[in-house]
Amino acid sequence: MLPLAAAVWPEIAAAPLVVVPLGSVEQHGHHLPLGTDTAVAGAVAQAAATGLDGALLAPALAYGASGEHEGFPGTISLGTEALTGLLVEYGRSACRWAGRVLIVNGHGGNLDALRAAGSVLRREGRDVAWFPCGTPDGDAHAGRTETSLMLHVEPERVLGERAAGNTEPIATLLPRLRAEGVRAVSPTGVLGDPAGATAEEGAELLAAITTRQLAAATTWRVADDGRLLGGRPNPTGA
Repeated sequence: MLPLAAAVWPEIAAAPLVVVPLGSVEQHGHHLPLGTDTAVAGAVAQAAATGLDGALLAPALAYGASGEHEGFPGTISLGTEALTGLLVEYGRSACRWAGRVLIVNGHGGNLDALRAAGSVLRREGRDVAWFPCGTPDGDAHAGRTETSLMLHVEPERVLGERAAGNTEPIATLLPRLRAEGVRAVSPTGVLGDPAGATAEEGAELLAAITTRQLAAATTWRVADDGRLLGGRPNPTGA
């Protein structure tokens, strides 16, 4: 695995696979940093790129579509339209020399942009795919799942105060969340309950995500919208 930003151009092999973490800058409750999604995506991307021969690990795209979190200070959202444009141009440029581009997504709010950009790029004949690094049965936002992951990935950035949020099923909350934002359904910004989170659980979660991603990247079956098949069965989340 070669970090793209540290490489000089003669080191880059012909038609490599480029792995790109995609995250967000958005609130994650009282205890997790604004860059949580980017940190998790970066860890998954690095682990996967290490396991894929000749892969280049690109610098993270740290901003996403996070409009549902704009009721909280610190959140910066590009929005779906701008993110779609960014991903399309990124894919077009990278595919001038890369054989494949794999975008590792850490934020559920980016999915509409990924689907739209992936559809455009695939129709244009560019071999671009995306993979959602979520976990089946995980809570939606800044709860036990993400807290455990961050306790493993960046433990020094996890604060001790872990306020619980709305623990109703995300499907129940979605209509109001989409209409009014996260703050309307959870004043703490958390959707779930961080209680019980551990670094050990985070290590297991990261290993499971990486295993799924490596298997999917090895077979490289890609849907029309660019989703790399064989990953998480239900890639939703806040």
